[in-house]
Amino acid sequence: MSQIAADVGLIMFLSIPLLLIIGVPISVSMGVGSVLAMLTVFNFDRVAITAAQRTFTGINSFSLLAIPFFVLAGVVMNNGGIAQRLINFAKSLIGFIPGALAQTNVVANMLFGAISGSGVAAAAAIGSAIGPQEKAEGYKPSFSAAANIASAPSGMLIPPSNIFIIYSLASGGTSVAALFVAGYIPGILWGLSCMVVAYYFAKKLGYRSERLPGLGEQLRVFVEAIPALLLIFIIVGGIISGVFTPTEASCIAVVYAMALSLVYRSIKISQIPGFLLDASKTTGMIIFMIGVSSIMAWIMAYAKIPGYIAESLLGITHSPIAILLMMNVIMLMLGCVMDPTPAVLIFAPIFLPVALSLGVDIVHFGVIMVFNLSIGTITPPVGPILFTGCKIAGLKIEDVFKPLLPYFAALVVVLMAVTYLPALSLWLPRAAGLMN
Repeated sequence: MSQIAADVGLIMFLSIPLLLIIGVPISVSMGVGSVLAMLTVFNFDRVAITAAQRTFTGINSFSLLAIPFFVLAGVVMNNGGIAQRLINFAKSLIGFIPGALAQTNVVANMLFGAISGSGVAAAAAIGSAIGPQEKAEGYKPSFSAAANIASAPSGMLIPPSNIFIIYSLASGGTSVAALFVAGYIPGILWGLSCMVVAYYFAKKLGYRSERLPGLGEQLRVFVEAIPALLLIFIIVGGIISGVFTPTEASCIAVVYAMALSLVYRSIKISQIPGFLLDASKTTGMIIFMIGVSSIMAWIMAYAKIPGYIAESLLGITHSPIAILLMMNVIMLMLGCVMDPTPAVLIFAPIFLPVALSLGVDIVHFGVIMVFNLSIGTITPPVGPILFTGCKIAGLKIEDVFKPLLPYFAALVVVLMAVTYLPALSLWLPRAAGLMN
């Protein structure tokens, strides 16, 4: 390793954790740490100019325009009465399974995530709506909260997904449409694994199934859910068919969600400024993080740190199975302490060259990375979905963590399948003609 790489790596990987420990926000910590690392190589004037240029270049992407609109669509859906209709539809489909309300929670999270693209929004909206019903039926609060928390991240894999858009940027322009479609089967497997765990413990705890509704009732619930479900087909179908881009699809999602919520009379015109403010705050954090991550990526590339890391991994072994396993372990640990957005922006440029050298497809690796980091959203100490689900349920993390352990085990099994069976990620986008 060169002296420049050693100096840059030492400054960066000491300063950023230290700043995080004393309570500095992660985006500011990344920016400050990157600038300090640059000062070991260049004078202040060049650092200031380069940092500003890299920040602007990092966010100057048409694809990133999809993020604020998908965020806004999620905010509208979270307040627009869509969650309850999805819950009713899910219950009509799988209410006959033991632990019916927990199973309904899982399926509703998958559906809501497929519309909003946000695991946090799914955990909040579906958990708030179905939690009181589960309590009335005598479900243990920790059991209900664990099912809600564990299944919510499935929406980060099932399109639309903001994190796939960020991976597309970090990987140099991978097709967003291919990434979206590649996430379907892994996302569904995520939900199914949660259903299996919920079924086992529901049987063990003696939770009953619901009465299967009649055909007329099922038809009524389905008709009520059609407008919400239609959004999935409009967004993903339009992207796959080439009718519109992911950015245009995000705008359509906002207009459709707003119109649907107004038809349902679940929101008022006076609430719209508040929705815009909420979406702006979230978008601002994401975009700022992308900008400062670009500074970090630039100085790391200048110091050739990704290349040295790749050489180190390949120096241990040339076995694709072993290296992918090591990267999975590292990304699982990173997910425990980092939000998916900065983790993708920082580590995709580091791990991707190694994966490509092993013959791993760039879309497949994106799914592996997002799956790993999605598990991190439900693990302490910083899991945003874990905290959201606990807050909605009125529980402490320690109350929920033990019931979550079987879900973690099931999800790791699915992760291994997704890692070592590329067809689970690549079959659909290839069948749709989105990749060779």
